[in-house]
Amino acid sequence: QVQLAESGGGLVQPGESLRLSCVASGNTRRAYTMGWLRQVPGQQREFVAAQTWDGGVSYYGDSVKGRFTVSRDNSKNAVYLQMNNLKSEDTAVYYCAADAVSQDLRNGRANYWGQGTQVTVSS
Repeated sequence: QVQLAESGGGLVQPGESLRLSCVASGNTRRAYTMGWLRQVPGQQREFVAAQTWDGGVSYYGDSVKGRFTVSRDNSKNAVYLQMNNLKSEDTAVYYCAADAVSQDLRNGRANYWGQGTQVTVSS
């Protein structure tokens, strides 16, 4: 089992930046893809970004390309999401996720999930 804990959410104004962090604990020896999805109440969960275990491949959702950057530090069992030029439509609960299969994570079917952290972009 893997436990994921997110941090770094909050309230920011449009155009500002925010950095989310997620730390994994438990059975972290396996090579998991880790990443982020987000959800607005009443809508389906949306893929945001993910990175393979070795950092060799990064994936991004179309709505965040060029503004968000995913990275990870395996020595800390952590994955990060740097969000720049935030827009009101980025407002959502952001979930950290991990799975051995990248495509499953991207499709919202990851095996492991964090509790979520709220990001609100508003003036």
